[in-house]
Amino acid sequence: MDYPRAEIDRLVHEPEHMLNKNEVTNTILSVYNRMADFPNQRTIHASGVLISEEPLTCYSAMDNPPKGLPTVQFDMYVAEDIGFEKFDILSQRGIGHIKDCRTIVRENLGVVIDTDNPKRFFQDAHIAAQLKSANTIGCFYIESPAMRQLLTKLRCDDYLTLVAASSIIRPGVASSGMMSEYIRRHHDPATVVYPHPVFKEQLEETYGVMVYQEDVMKIANAYGGLDMADADVLRRMMSGKYRSKDHLTEIEDKFFSNCKAKGYPEKTSREIWRQMESFAGYSFNKAHSASFAVESYQSLFLKTYYPLEFMVAVLNNYGGFYNRKVYVNEARISGGNICLPCVNQSVFNTSIRGKDIYLGFDCLLNLEGKLAHRIIEEREANGTYTSLENFVKRTQTGIEQVVILIRVGALRFTGTGKKQLLWAAHLMMSKHKPVAAGIALFETESRKPILPPLEEDILEDYYDEMELIGFCVTGTLFDLTKSDYRGDMPARELHLHEGKIIRIVGDFVCEKFVKTKRGDLMKFGTFLDAEGRFFDTVHFPQTLVKYPLLGGGIYLIEGKVVVEYGCPSIEVIRCAKMPLKPDPRSE
Repeated sequence: MDYPRAEIDRLVHEPEHMLNKNEVTNTILSVYNRMADFPNQRTIHASGVLISEEPLTCYSAMDNPPKGLPTVQFDMYVAEDIGFEKFDILSQRGIGHIKDCRTIVRENLGVVIDTDNPKRFFQDAHIAAQLKSANTIGCFYIESPAMRQLLTKLRCDDYLTLVAASSIIRPGVASSGMMSEYIRRHHDPATVVYPHPVFKEQLEETYGVMVYQEDVMKIANAYGGLDMADADVLRRMMSGKYRSKDHLTEIEDKFFSNCKAKGYPEKTSREIWRQMESFAGYSFNKAHSASFAVESYQSLFLKTYYPLEFMVAVLNNYGGFYNRKVYVNEARISGGNICLPCVNQSVFNTSIRGKDIYLGFDCLLNLEGKLAHRIIEEREANGTYTSLENFVKRTQTGIEQVVILIRVGALRFTGTGKKQLLWAAHLMMSKHKPVAAGIALFETESRKPILPPLEEDILEDYYDEMELIGFCVTGTLFDLTKSDYRGDMPARELHLHEGKIIRIVGDFVCEKFVKTKRGDLMKFGTFLDAEGRFFDTVHFPQTLVKYPLLGGGIYLIEGKVVVEYGCPSIEVIRCAKMPLKPDPRSE
């Protein structure tokens, strides 16, 4: 519609604004209402592989989407009805973190470690303390805001509790209200009231709460009188692998008729069935949760004893739940010295020497991959680069790419300021004719321009890093705010101020959308404070409409501190982005 950017932002963030009421916006909203909730593209399962006796083209048309993999548009139900074998082959970054970290520790510290026999980690007091404090950023499955909150509330410091936590965090258990009930019972098991003796007999380990798929099968069999074949249909329904509603209705009728025959109160039976139904499509079996917890412990072992090497491994596997900025921050607060890419020190991925962590060329948003590899190969073949001219001649780099490397500080080894280097690069390369790459027999230097002293401003470096990497490396986004105000307290002290209205300043990390029972939108936010520590916020519908979260930036937040089982969060009253200092590069 050729709508101006500022007016698009107003339409998105302030939909009720009076200036949004015009013919163009009415057309946009009309089209949107017809498009809402429709798929916008065909997708490929992570790796859903179909196997048939004849070529798949005998059964269906095939196409090649952008990924280039021959694809058939059958869902799992159709594939099952036809009789195809279907395998879901999934990759898992967490295993890459563990494998790469072992290699990095060996190369950086000369220590050979293994993560086999993980049972030994279950008894380690240091790992238990790390888990209990929810210091789990980068660790498989236990680093998300919701999971760290759950670990804090459970005061989880042992393997069996973590196995249960891996399952109760799933949407089915959480949405049924049984996650909060599990937490309550975990802290006060003496007050547990079982709805029926069967629950104590079958689920005493989990305080009478159905946590795993097997638990639902046990209760369906022992309480509802269903045979194990029907209980297995329930299990398949829970994991989203069954779609026969008629069969499910038949099982439901059988469940309630059996309960009635046994003389159970209908209200109790209805509540138990509701809890079982809430698992649909989401719950884990216990073996699944147990294996997840094992991998979490392996990651925790590495994070506890080799935190810098572990964060480098996470960065080199391109993170996990969070973006790169969060993992760089985690490496910094763990004692690492974060260094910008350097043509004489960096490799393609992030690397570590002692406590110096060099970001790799892969973190530069607009650097050509071929050039990144050529810089490394030429350096390994013919030694370090000695000057800007030496670098350009040996790598045959074009002016656009040289400018990126200069602006990000990758040629700081020359000891010359960025602005002087940029002048020199433009003057030198305006007459530069490409020649065969390699090192010359006799090194000659071109005439250097004589420049007056040029002013340097650290803000320029911060804005360059924001543009070229996506976040500040030599500083933080807090260094760019006009105000030095950082709130009433750091995040680590929030738990001491329960019930108080406080103000705190945070760097936005991520958000989670949730709909209330009335269908209104609310959010849970996650932020970093000025010390690099996490804190969480709750934005109820009325507040969210008036004070929306508008993506990345530094926010001033006012709200009430709520502490639940030792886990603090802020119920937001109002919030707004803090203005940043103007970009000196555009002045």
